[in-house]
Parts: sequence; C-alpha cells; structure tokens
Amino acid sequence: MRLVATKYINEGVKLAKPVINDKGLVLISSGIELDNNRIERLMELGISYLYIEDERTKDICPSSAISEKLKKEAMQTIENSFHKMKNAVTSSRPIIMEKAAPAFKSLIGKLMDELKTNKELFSIMSEVFLYDNYIFSHSLNVTIYSLALGLELKLPKKELEILGLGAILHDVGKIDIPLEILLKPGKLTQEEYDIIKQHAEAGFQMLRKVHTLPLLVAHCAYQHHERLNGAGYPRGITEENIHFYGKIIAVADVFDAITSNRVYRQAMLPHEALEILYGGIGTLYDPKIVQAFKKSIVLYPIGLGVTLSSGEKGVVCRQNAGLNERPIIRILEKNGKQVAPYEVDLKTNLSVVITNCETVL
Repeated sequence: MRLVATKYINEGVKLAKPVINDKGLVLISSGIELDNNRIERLMELGISYLYIEDERTKDICPSSAISEKLKKEAMQTIENSFHKMKNAVTSSRPIIMEKAAPAFKSLIGKLMDELKTNKELFSIMSEVFLYDNYIFSHSLNVTIYSLALGLELKLPKKELEILGLGAILHDVGKIDIPLEILLKPGKLTQEEYDIIKQHAEAGFQMLRKVHTLPLLVAHCAYQHHERLNGAGYPRGITEENIHFYGKIIAVADVFDAITSNRVYRQAMLPHEALEILYGGIGTLYDPKIVQAFKKSIVLYPIGLGVTLSSGEKGVVCRQNAGLNERPIIRILEKNGKQVAPYEVDLKTNLSVVITNCETVL
C-alpha cells in the first residue's frame, strides 16, 4: 500500500485501509474504489492522507501504535467523561472527575503496557480516523506521544502514570469553549484567541480540586502552552518555572496539532512537523525532549514515497528502530524509469539520504 495525499488521488483508486470514525464504525471499507464524490467528501472532512492499493507495494502494511480495542476504549472514556463534565454545573465537575479518575488511571496503565511491548517505532498516521470532536482524538494522541517520550527518557513507572494523566486531561478546559471557535476554518480574531487561551487556567482550576488526582496533573493542564522564553500562556513563565511534564506535553501537543487534520489547514507529515519543533529548540522547547521525541516516533511513515540522494525513488517499507531518519526503502524507479523493485537500507547505505517526500501516486 501507499500513503498518498487525498488531493492527488484519482477516481478508481482503491482504499488499502478503511476510514473509521471514533465509534469504531467503518465509514469506507478497504478495497472500495473511490469516485470523485467520495474523494471530495473526504477532503471536505479534513482527511489529508489515505492508504491506497498499489500492486508493487501490496505487502507493505504499517502497524498501529496501540490496538484497535484499546483505542476505542480510550476514546469512549475520554468522550464520556468530558461530556458529563460539560453538561454539569461547575461546582460538581471535580466530583465527576473523581469518579472518572479510576477509569483514566486504568487506561494509562493499559496504554503504557502496549507501548512497552511495541518494540517498533510507531506512527499515529497508520490509521485513517474521522472524529466528531477533535478534543477527544487530540487528547489520546498527545497521551500516546507523551508516554512514548517518557519511555524514551526512561521515566519511572509512577512518573509515567502522572505524565499520562496530565496528558490525557491537558485540554479538559476546552469543554466550555464554543465549537464555532474551536473549529473555525478561518483566522481567529484576537477576542476569539483570548477565549481559546482561557482553557489552560480553566483546566487547572477544575483539576486541582480533584482529590483523587495528583496536583501535578492540574499543572500539566496549566503549563502545556508555556514556552521556555516566556512567550507562552497563560502566565508567560520561563524555563526554570515550567515543570518537566509541562515541557513534555508541550512538544507532544504541538506535534499532534501540526500533523492532524484540521478544518483550517492540511496536516503536515511527521518530518515537516519535527523541523518546526527543531526551529524552537532552546527558545520554545526543551532540546532534550525534542531530541528524545525524534527517537521515539516515525519520521517517514510506512508507504510514503521518497526520493533518495542517489536519484532512486521508492516507498518506505520498514523502519530501523533507533534510526528513524534512515528507514528501508523499496525502490521502484531509477533514472526516471521504472525498475524491478529492490530494497535500499539507509542504515547500511550511509552515503544515501532522503532528499524529498512525495505524496503523489
């Protein structure tokens, strides 16, 4: 299969992986031929990339970060808890969260177990999901990235648990922000942006009253938009005053925002998003955390078309753990001509590098 930008897909191409919603329902099955109406609808829904069938790469299949069953459980836990709090009066929200805390703690434990047993680098891009509410999917993705980062940084189990809880609840303060602002397709006004910025303190004020959660969880919500140089919000605090967990979640939060489908812009590929993080090293983001993040995620997803410095073109077919910038490529073209497929392992071919990524079929 190949990973292709939806805007470049032609009518008649077959889906290699289904499009699924956050309830686990298949919206478009694998093997279905896409017509122009379906392609246009997927683009309208913000699906930037799709995995499609390709005879020469039919055996290439990306693995998921976590199991389908756990993903569905996680989405339901987040959605149910957030909905209950949204529909409750402010004073009763901490009680609702106290009741939900055991489910969140159990969920974090399961996520940690699956990430630990998954020895390969993972990519959240391996599945194509449509979500009714971006907050739910974003909360889960940020949690997975934060835990992967924590594992790479070799944090103890207890610290990972607190980090995971802080990550999964970091955006709970957004439950009162109108959807017309959260999902606005155009540029926010200053007034709208000021409303968005309130979610960090709102989340802190809500979570700090939950006695069954460590106070650090509340501070994760409070600090995930703070930046090392004081350019963040809500307090504009600097590096020495930002907790390490806040710095971790900040990186995970930005990366997922950039690589996710949003109504106001197309998703970026992981290596493009990492370049943005690197641009903020030392001023916005902790260098140690960004370096660890690079080691723990897939930069070039399975199925992505690439061009090598040798002039060869092909598709990423496997990853090299610990060397995610140097995957194994199945070569399909050389010197502008199609060739019988063969592999180039960038781990051993050190003189060759990826010079370009292609999302055109």
